[in-house]
Amino acid sequence: MTTTEPQRFTVLLVPTHVEGKDGATVEESAVRSAVVEATGDTGASGYPRYTGNGIEADIDPRTRTVEAVLVDGKELVYGLTATVAS
Repeated sequence: MTTTEPQRFTVLLVPTHVEGKDGATVEESAVRSAVVEATGDTGASGYPRYTGNGIEADIDPRTRTVEAVLVDGKELVYGLTATVAS
């Protein structure tokens, strides 16, 4: 069976207080990034699970929205946003 869902994304962790400020791109504002690859599993959110470099994320491949994320096995720290690189 072939899937049309992306097999890989780059997830960026961006502080909410600097996201898009002073003309900086989201990529420039990121404090951490990771390439995550599809696991073939579905996460608790109901979306496909992607993992890599300490990040586990449930990502809606249609909208490229991070629906759930763990960083180094823990919930995302308050003040950070997880997003998919464009």
